[in-house]
Amino acid sequence: MTGSTRSSADIEPRRKRILFRCWHRGIREMDLVLGAFADAEIATLSDAELDELEEIMAEDDADLVKWVTGERPVPERFLKGLFPRIRAFTPDFSPVTVETIGTQR
Repeated sequence: MTGSTRSSADIEPRRKRILFRCWHRGIREMDLVLGAFADAEIATLSDAELDELEEIMAEDDADLVKWVTGERPVPERFLKGLFPRIRAFTPDFSPVTVETIGTQR
């Protein structure tokens, strides 16, 4: 189970691959951070932003968690661009209930 609420059926293969990789990081905290961000943003990211997201995803998960939580300073190369958007993203962690199934899109 990924936690994703977004279908990948309507997106191109590169975006589909990135979405999958965002939800399968190895550290659940990063699954939730990158996965939720990708669910919300993957369809509208430019090619340059997709390149940047792939660059971010190439970083070690333990480092990413520390940068996102503020435990360690974010490297200068990530101070601008997509990383601040990822760090500021607030996912919807509303519980899924029987009443909300089928109303989420």
